[in-house]
Amino acid sequence: MSSVDACRAQCVEFSDRASQLELDTFVKSPSSLLERLRNDKEKLRFRLATYIATTPSVLPSVQTLISASASTDRSAIGAALRIAEGRCTSTKPDAARKIRDFAQRIGDLNVQAGYSAAGEDASGAQAQSQDKSPAQPSRGGALLDGEFKTKLANPFKPVPLPN
Repeated sequence: MSSVDACRAQCVEFSDRASQLELDTFVKSPSSLLERLRNDKEKLRFRLATYIATTPSVLPSVQTLISASASTDRSAIGAALRIAEGRCTSTKPDAARKIRDFAQRIGDLNVQAGYSAAGEDASGAQAQSQDKSPAQPSRGGALLDGEFKTKLANPFKPVPLPN
């Protein structure tokens, strides 16, 4: 892969990317990540997500990592795939699609479970933020009255509470 391809493939800001040394080490020896982050699923999830979001071309090494990992680590790997996909969705939709397709092709149930669970967390957070969005303008709008919301309303009037 040329450096031009590497720049185009990255989904995250420069400050959020993994170093080239870390990526090279991971590509050469995927299981080294497991050895370094022994028994820390959280660190494994986020470190691997950073690698994938930095350059989705490490996906073949992720396949090797899955083969070398214990079943308990595989759900964290699945979650990392989902997190990386989420990071790439807005900036590089093609990379996000590549990650999603890769995750769907993996036949490992633990990886699938981790991928799905991470997606439920993200969609739950999105649903909550969407629920809050409509309420905020009405609260701010309650201070303005009239046909075109141009007259100042009574700021001491009791606020109607949701049922």
